[in-house]
Amino acid sequence: MKYISTRGGGEPKSFCDILLGGLAPDGGLYLPETYPRVTKEMLTEWRKLSYAKLAFRIFSLFIDDIPRRDLWAICRKTYTSDVYQYCREGCNPADITPLVTLEPWLHLLELSNGPTLAFKDIALQLLGNLFEYELGRRGEVMNILGATSGDTGSAAEYAMLGKKGVKVFMLSPEGKMSAFQRAQMYSLQDPNILNLAVRGMFDDAQDIVKAVSDDAEFKARYKIAAVNSINWARVMAQIVYYFKGYFSATKSNDEFVNFAVPTGNFGNICAGHIARMMGLPIKRLILATNENDVLDEFFRTGMYRPRSSANTLVTSSPSMDISKASNFERFVFDFVGRDSDIVWSLWHSLGTQGSFDLVGVTRNDVQDFGFVSGVSTHADRLATIRSVWETYGIMIDTHTADALAVARRLRRPGDNIVALETAQAMKFEEAISEALGSNPGRRHSDFVGIEKLPQRVVVIPASSAEVKSYIASNT
Repeated sequence: MKYISTRGGGEPKSFCDILLGGLAPDGGLYLPETYPRVTKEMLTEWRKLSYAKLAFRIFSLFIDDIPRRDLWAICRKTYTSDVYQYCREGCNPADITPLVTLEPWLHLLELSNGPTLAFKDIALQLLGNLFEYELGRRGEVMNILGATSGDTGSAAEYAMLGKKGVKVFMLSPEGKMSAFQRAQMYSLQDPNILNLAVRGMFDDAQDIVKAVSDDAEFKARYKIAAVNSINWARVMAQIVYYFKGYFSATKSNDEFVNFAVPTGNFGNICAGHIARMMGLPIKRLILATNENDVLDEFFRTGMYRPRSSANTLVTSSPSMDISKASNFERFVFDFVGRDSDIVWSLWHSLGTQGSFDLVGVTRNDVQDFGFVSGVSTHADRLATIRSVWETYGIMIDTHTADALAVARRLRRPGDNIVALETAQAMKFEEAISEALGSNPGRRHSDFVGIEKLPQRVVVIPASSAEVKSYIASNT
């Protein structure tokens, strides 16, 4: 299995080379040369597997430069009930991603039972173990540079805690995350975890990461690697829970499922797209945005028109306050028939004109890829949180509420829908209290008083030069 850039530059590379590299040298994103296809026989065999064994089977289709014994050891270490211990009462932590059925046709796939109570743990715990393994094998060290709109940062930092040869520089938008999210990141006292709060929005922080990654000389000198969802290994890890969710929501491989996914950066739903391309029986991928509706506009009109930071709204589902979806390029590459020249031209237009229109560029239609989309507002979130609590006694966070609100609106007769629960409600107590008129309930003892812990963070301007200087001074 080799990996190629969406923009066509360079030679195909092995998995471990792109694992440590992040962006391709030409600015594109890595994808497999071809997607492996699964058969009904494989689905039948996989249906009965534990999460770790299922992950091993799927990863083995994408990784051929890690010995199978070592890869299995990494999967076994990553996906354990000790790591994913914060599941809802009545669920089994050993399931890793338990399914909760609200109605015979509507389910929640719990993805937020890891150490930071967000779905990002599922991929980043794997990434931390892969990094440690491969750096140890090569005798190297590296500096991780990432950007977060809320959950990636803490998940990456907890995944890298105690990992040999790894230092983390994490950018976040100053004052834009929930108090719980900030506390999870900034209260970590590990000297190898360094938090930088950028004066701006998430898109500003993400632009800085890309600018630093585009500086080949600086990247090589300071051994910069990426943990954002531009790193293929993260998308690969997320493919697994689409298969696991499908098996949990169906009884046979002849059934179809619709997945409802809240998204801002397109990484989570990109994994669903790839699972569908591999042959998983997904009928529709229901994409839900908040008021920052760039992706909804594209899937309705064909126009991709990212907003400026000044025009990106601060909402009650802050992890989706994104107007430049960094993983979107992977889908566009598939959408235009994997023509890297077209992708290069589109992103050139994006850089010079601020947008591009795919109408007329290809004969494909987004519905050929199963996508439908919708927008959820603050009022929708509050109403959905309230109705799910009053009807089912289950508390959901604001991002999961976005997915459910859009899924209910777009459901067709006979649809079997699995909504991805991406975070736990306690991370967004302000919005939950507004929706329910009360505190969202007891926290697990591990998280009581987290906002009062001492915090370590440096506030900086939105400047790649400033970030480079800080990295150079702290390595």
